[in-house]
Amino acid sequence: MTNFSSQVNILGQLYFEYRDEKTFKSFIEFNDLGLPLAYLTAEGLAIPSEDGKRFIMETFELFMQTVGIPDTGFETLDDVLDAGQELE
Repeated sequence: MTNFSSQVNILGQLYFEYRDEKTFKSFIEFNDLGLPLAYLTAEGLAIPSEDGKRFIMETFELFMQTVGIPDTGFETLDDVLDAGQELE
């Protein structure tokens, strides 16, 4: 299982790099709270409350479902995207 710090970094990078891309458009629109919060946390601009942490973790679970892979413990966004492509 991916640790919270990695979840924050993965989601923050996803939000920063893909927020204007069609690839994850509906996912990003649906997760309009968890993704920006993860990004702000990853950049050191926010410290999430317990509810904020829950939003981030739920967003990460939804991301795993979106890319269609189990959470086997990822460290980077590239790791997640590579694992998703291996299943195709």
